[in-house]
Amino acid sequence: MRYELYYWPEIQGRGEFVRLALEEGGADYVDVARRRGYGANAMMKFMASERAKRAPYAPPFLKAGKLIIAQTALILHYLGPRLRLVPRREADRLWAHQLQMTITDLVKEVHDTHHPISTALYYEDQRPAAKRYTGEFWRHRVPKLLGYFENVLAHSRGPYVFGRTVSYVDLSLFQIVEGLRYAFPKRMKRFEKKKVPRLIKLHDAVAERPRVAAYLQSERRISFNEWGIFRAYRELDG
Repeated sequence: MRYELYYWPEIQGRGEFVRLALEEGGADYVDVARRRGYGANAMMKFMASERAKRAPYAPPFLKAGKLIIAQTALILHYLGPRLRLVPRREADRLWAHQLQMTITDLVKEVHDTHHPISTALYYEDQRPAAKRYTGEFWRHRVPKLLGYFENVLAHSRGPYVFGRTVSYVDLSLFQIVEGLRYAFPKRMKRFEKKKVPRLIKLHDAVAERPRVAAYLQSERRISFNEWGIFRAYRELDG
């Protein structure tokens, strides 16, 4: 199977969670919008062409044979067993999907630190609200959400959610740590070692996996920037 991933070519965004799974799983895939001569316009044309059928609402979406699958958590739920990034038991697969959907909630809250009012407005148009939201996010939501995953890992028998076997959930948690370190270096440095040591251990274990390490050093890995989910604004990193 050769997979086709459709996502914005300039940012990591939600598509990065899928890219990490494809890379760790050793999948044969193409990041369509990043191919020479394609770009975002080709992705939008594809979506328009599928509108009369079962068109995805927005990227990322994955083309696998005749299937078109949208929504990050659902894409990973589909890829997990095919790339051996989730255990075989149904209970484990549902647990992984549940955790990934919780990560989806967290990603939305991270995005709202710089766009708390509207995505139709520039960050500069909502700075005061962003500063207030970010303060509350770090005061209440980060301890609760990252603390939840820390507790999940406390009940594991290894560095990963499923013990010694890596899953797509671990790859996504790696990306969460990477993103928070980029967007909030000062806040994250104060928080991570004391509050979520198991999560940091997971992050480090994922980073050392050969395929992930090779991907991070390659041109396929898009750098963080101020167009994606994780954005570094100095005034928000109190």
